[in-house]
Amino acid sequence: MRYGTGPEVLREVTFSLAPGSFHFLTGRSGAGKSSLLKLMYLAHRPSRGLITLFDEDIATVPHNRLPMLRRRIGVVFQEFRLLNHLSAFDNVALPLRVAGVRDSTVRKHVKELLQWTGLADHMNARPPTLSGGQQQRVAIARAIIAKPNLLLADEPTGNVDEAMGVRLLYLFEELNRMGTTIVIATHSEALISRFHHPVLHLEGGVLTTTMPPADGGAASGPFRSTGEHRP
Repeated sequence: MRYGTGPEVLREVTFSLAPGSFHFLTGRSGAGKSSLLKLMYLAHRPSRGLITLFDEDIATVPHNRLPMLRRRIGVVFQEFRLLNHLSAFDNVALPLRVAGVRDSTVRKHVKELLQWTGLADHMNARPPTLSGGQQQRVAIARAIIAKPNLLLADEPTGNVDEAMGVRLLYLFEELNRMGTTIVIATHSEALISRFHHPVLHLEGGVLTTTMPPADGGAASGPFRSTGEHRP
């Protein structure tokens, strides 16, 4: 992955994700975490190499089929990307409405999720009137409301306090238990040590993987997925 004629931001990055797996993505600022996520949610195509997503070679997928693939991916952006003219409720409801879900079902699921994330009193508020942490929770709710096959989150707990950060991680784990493959980019060593999931680490554009052993400590080694189908 490179931008324009600049140096490669990512190089020789090789990994696979088993369906239903949960990984943290770490690395210093500028290490390439956001660039890797952009490749995974199809915002960019690789400068060279191969990406296979949902058993599809991204290089050969017709352009008109990319939106269908993207709808299977939930993304939590660092900058939130909420629609300021819509309420918190309508921002979260948007993926379900685009998918044609019945309005009664939309109302039920959106209300439940906003209550769980502590936003029950802010359903009708528009993003500019919300704090950064509240906007972050709206963005997370929007990303997971449709139960995507793959969830990518860029520093999803960066604007909330520690207690809410832990609560959100439990929410991600519940979604993971329901079958969603999850990758969370984070700088929080506290969360990584509390939730024992494999860690993808970027440094100098190169990716390494650390697997937590059964006792919850850290052990280094290569990671290969064993799933028949890979996101």
